[in-house]
Amino acid sequence: MRTVDVVVIGAGQAGLSAAHHLRRVGLVPDRDFVVLDHAPRPGGAWQFRWPTLTYGRVHGMHALPGMELTGADPSRPASEVIGDYFTAYEERFGLRVRRPVGVRSVRSLEEGTGGRLLVATTDGDWSARALINATGTWERPFWPRYPGQETFRGRQLHTAGYRGPEEFAGQRVIVVGGGASGTQHLLEIAPPAAATTWVTRRPPVFVEGPFDEGAGRAAVALVEERVRRGLPPQSVVSVTGLPLNDALRHAREQGILDRQPMFERIVPDGAVWAGGRRVDADVILWATGFRAALDHLAPLGLRESGGGIRLEGTRAVRDERVHLVGYGPSASTIGANRAGRAAVRDVLKVLDRVPAVT
Repeated sequence: MRTVDVVVIGAGQAGLSAAHHLRRVGLVPDRDFVVLDHAPRPGGAWQFRWPTLTYGRVHGMHALPGMELTGADPSRPASEVIGDYFTAYEERFGLRVRRPVGVRSVRSLEEGTGGRLLVATTDGDWSARALINATGTWERPFWPRYPGQETFRGRQLHTAGYRGPEEFAGQRVIVVGGGASGTQHLLEIAPPAAATTWVTRRPPVFVEGPFDEGAGRAAVALVEERVRRGLPPQSVVSVTGLPLNDALRHAREQGILDRQPMFERIVPDGAVWAGGRRVDADVILWATGFRAALDHLAPLGLRESGGGIRLEGTRAVRDERVHLVGYGPSASTIGANRAGRAAVRDVLKVLDRVPAVT
């Protein structure tokens, strides 16, 4: 078993921010802390985004602390631009991310929360005094369940498996989901597809005007309140609405964003609504979001009765050794940066109380 002061799980925006601030306070990579990442290469969840999501279409990418992202070609895929940026960032600050390493579980080495943690991975075990969890959501796509879903003879896929509009040419597509991914998919798929139908659980809320700093603070406050109460974080769109840009306005005028309520059941050749309305389909694309990837923390018993992990700042209320960044109110890129700094500040206090050796 290898021994360090801090284990950081995940090397996306939040994990790299935390690792950067650990270095700034004097901790040494691979000696005092280690960064473990499940992904095959740098880039966090961005590396898995579809190629047609270009950097110029990315909404609100905030630079990592200490190194700006400049001169990026807006026509390049975001996965490539941000992957290259994260690679350069890891090299510049010598963060020595270990990948691909999957974390199987995190548990206490002894009874109570005053001792060290055991982090079991696909590449051996680590003993740590504190943990910064930055695993994000990409590995847990959310698939709703509807009657008859298993009988559908066409193709079903999730946003996580979307690779661009070409594969939908000449097909009838039902897109499920009222978030940014759902509308982006529709705008891309509609031209080559034979037909598209947009379905959402709640009527979408389109927001005119810029999403300014005041609106951002208000949205974060709403998410933070849920996390403080131990409830699962809501999606960003459920709090902020959909910013109405020129592309969305044009799509509404063309009838592409003609939202329909949720269907009642799925049949072999499509979907049926209450009242008997039917839409035939070759594909159902579930743009239904993701859930926080936190199963490896289950042995620590951090979840509240409401289903979420209650936080004070980034600290798990049930175990001060564990900090969550990129979760809830810190899920945005700028929020992840701030959370990384805050987590390190509090982790230093934990290191004063947890034994330095086993």
